[in-house]
Amino acid sequence: MSTKETALEIKTFGAPVLRQKAKPVIQVTEEHRDILSKMAGAMYESAGIGLAASQIGFNEAMIVADIGSGLYKFINPQIIKRQGSQENQEGCLSVPGVCIKIKRSRNVIVKAQDEYAKPVTVSAEGLLACVLQHEIDHLKGKLIVDYASFIDKIKIGKKLKELKKQSQDEKLPQPKTKSYRLQL
Repeated sequence: MSTKETALEIKTFGAPVLRQKAKPVIQVTEEHRDILSKMAGAMYESAGIGLAASQIGFNEAMIVADIGSGLYKFINPQIIKRQGSQENQEGCLSVPGVCIKIKRSRNVIVKAQDEYAKPVTVSAEGLLACVLQHEIDHLKGKLIVDYASFIDKIKIGKKLKELKKQSQDEKLPQPKTKSYRLQL
């Protein structure tokens, strides 16, 4: 997995990687740190507050999140405790233009590794708890549309078809073009 040649592009609904279960990171490397930093940049650039590696095409268990109180970079995150409940309208960078009302735990404790493979445990509540649950769902191949009620699925059906078509169009072979190197 090389990120040096690849610009990070947020995958949208219909991209197969969004439905795959992320593989655990066995050994944290400089490349993982680089990917996490680029993920954070892509998240900020897209005005998001969380991003999972699968959303940029990497099928490894890594997430970033920042609700305005500092950047979290997690490798192999797991929710080890849940408490309470909250319901919020959630959007997703991978499902642009769609918001779904989702009931989640109000408080969570997440165990993970930081970008240097050191174990970390974070207790989160409110919005941060929501974001962490949302991003960890991505690592399981679960999207916000999976929480939609029957009525919501009807309302967003057309938008999802458009996103899926766009995603499929991106996979079609592009016509070959000649490239020319400009020499000065």
